[in-house]
Amino acid sequence: MTSQSQGINQLLQAEKRAKDKLEEAKKKTETAGGKVKRLKQAKEEAMAEIDQYRMQKDKEFRLKQSKIMGSQSNLSDEIEEKILEKIQALNGSYNRYMESVITQLLSMVCDMKPEIHVNYRATN
Repeated sequence: MTSQSQGINQLLQAEKRAKDKLEEAKKKTETAGGKVKRLKQAKEEAMAEIDQYRMQKDKEFRLKQSKIMGSQSNLSDEIEEKILEKIQALNGSYNRYMESVITQLLSMVCDMKPEIHVNYRATN
């Protein structure tokens, strides 16, 4: 009977060790699963934070870009306005002096006075 009780005790101990090993394995998988879950959650939080940061920087960039492009469009408007003013001034001076310049040119071309040049030497 002692041999039977020893066998039963050994069997009970073996069952207890197997149960302990199963529980230990479950804890490891739960902890590993918990780690995986925590890693996934951390990754999701990091991605959300990155997206938020990216949106903030994109917004700042667009504001700066609109300020720069807005000031450039203002500059181009000012330059265009100055060019138009200069064109109008040139057209006005053209119209004002056109007649007198044409008469001067025509008088210089048509009213020629033949003269001997000062540096000309007569060789006899």
